[in-house]
Amino acid sequence: MFSALRVSGAALALALLSTQTLAASKCQVMKLAELPVTMEGPSPVMTAQINGREARFIVDSGAFYSTMSAGAAQELGLSINNLGNARLKGLGGETSLGVATVKEFVIAGQKLSRIEFAVGGSSTRYAGFLGQNILGLAGVEYDLTHGAVRLMKTGDCGDIGLAYWAGDRPFTVIRIDSMEDGDRHTMGAVEVNGVKLKAMFDTGASSSALSLDAAKRLGVNPEKDGLPLEGFSSGVGQKRVRTWKARFDKIDIGGEMISKPFLRIFDGPLGNADMLIGVDFFLSHRVFVDNQNRRMFFTYEGGPLFGISPKGAVDNSGKSLDLTDKTAEPTDAPGYARRGAVLASNGKFDAAIADFDKAIALEPNDADYLLQRARARLSNRQLLLGAADLDKSIALDPKDAEARLTRAQLRRGARDPAGALADLKAADETLAPSAQARLPLARLYGALDATEQALTNYDLWLKSHPEDVARAEALNGRCWARALLNRELDKALSDCDAALRLHPGDPAFLDSRALVRFRRGELEKALADYDAAVKGSPREAWTLYARGLVQRRLGKTAEADADKAKALEINPGVAARIKRYQLEG
Repeated sequence: MFSALRVSGAALALALLSTQTLAASKCQVMKLAELPVTMEGPSPVMTAQINGREARFIVDSGAFYSTMSAGAAQELGLSINNLGNARLKGLGGETSLGVATVKEFVIAGQKLSRIEFAVGGSSTRYAGFLGQNILGLAGVEYDLTHGAVRLMKTGDCGDIGLAYWAGDRPFTVIRIDSMEDGDRHTMGAVEVNGVKLKAMFDTGASSSALSLDAAKRLGVNPEKDGLPLEGFSSGVGQKRVRTWKARFDKIDIGGEMISKPFLRIFDGPLGNADMLIGVDFFLSHRVFVDNQNRRMFFTYEGGPLFGISPKGAVDNSGKSLDLTDKTAEPTDAPGYARRGAVLASNGKFDAAIADFDKAIALEPNDADYLLQRARARLSNRQLLLGAADLDKSIALDPKDAEARLTRAQLRRGARDPAGALADLKAADETLAPSAQARLPLARLYGALDATEQALTNYDLWLKSHPEDVARAEALNGRCWARALLNRELDKALSDCDAALRLHPGDPAFLDSRALVRFRRGELEKALADYDAAVKGSPREAWTLYARGLVQRRLGKTAEADADKAKALEINPGVAARIKRYQLEG
């Protein structure tokens, strides 16, 4: 049984960087900037300013260039210059590519002028991704466990180890590819089950993963082996890719051995890499990337990675390594909050809440710290305490749309539709027309049967997100809203058809199209869609009840009665909702 991660003693071949080492050598290391990073789930997030407006970015070592979506650029008031036939490629396909120039970009207190961002791909809840045109300028240290990414400059350090924090602990070093203009990524060779693979070290990847081709080279074929489908992943393009999870024998990263890891498998290529080493690696390691000399240094700092939780680390002799964090206790609220965010991202909610407590005690009027503690408490199933934090956070910052949406969802779950709608209305009034948050806003409006408002927000979102991976969901949402309202049914059908072209066979999308066809009187086509939807999702009460209505109109009374009875058994309230939209009678 796996018990500890093994660090190869061969890593000690390089001299440890220390005050004495530096004094006796020509090696120079300078910190150009320190970026405070807050973990939000699996995403390392930093805050910058774009032309005087605050914007948050995911620190993404897997992005060849700093990027943002067209919707985010519009929301920030940036002009987009189209690059003609240029395309942005990645997981999920490709999209058009433009460029936006930021007159003043402020990062870690440093003002930079006329910084370019690539524009394309799907939106996230953040402004975009901070990529290798900034992270790869010189050296970079990823210290996510302490909430920091440091931009470093080195000189004359070709034979000096740069894991300066390691003390007398062994560290690992691997060779990385040169940071060429055409392929600006942190790439290196690793071994999985003894097979050498090309890996991209990617802080923007929520977990480590293999391409399907690489998995097959390792003797794992998900479909042939009968692995259950884990779900779908998305990236740049509008397509989703299937994912599976499999256990492997061993990963060797420069002599660091991890036994019995779990890895996701993507049904598609990963650019020029066989494997992504994701944020789980960076959360459990401290990493120094020396681009000048094409080296990467790292130490295991403890914590889960590759789907497992090592009990510790040992060297080649079997001696346990001391992984005690000897970093000084934070002294200010931001430090406690960043440490709390790291703990929360690792599922250590009690410890995270304790750190958020300290941050709030130091700065009780900071709405964001209260929001972070609210999320941790909600994840820790402390619903009343989480709700109280949300209330305080919103009282301090009533225009925080993200907090409003979080509380609206909580209020909906607590059967307070009036309170939820009040929060949605407040968020609606705050958001820019192109805001990414209009999609979850529309979704919540729809869940509360505020169909007119849902339709308006789906319209706004779709206009400013022409190539987004979530476009299929939004098209289906708009189709559904129009079908419920019994208006513009030709447009509704077009939306549903487009959604199904993107996600063929999706039961929810088939259910929406079936309702459109029911409204249009196309009963046989409606029944075919309902049959397919029920096959994919057999316990959806609305679908069963609505199929029964179609069957009754087609004279299939026994089948109609059976569907209605089953639907009411699953959800007795479905009949009232059906009647609300005048579908029965």
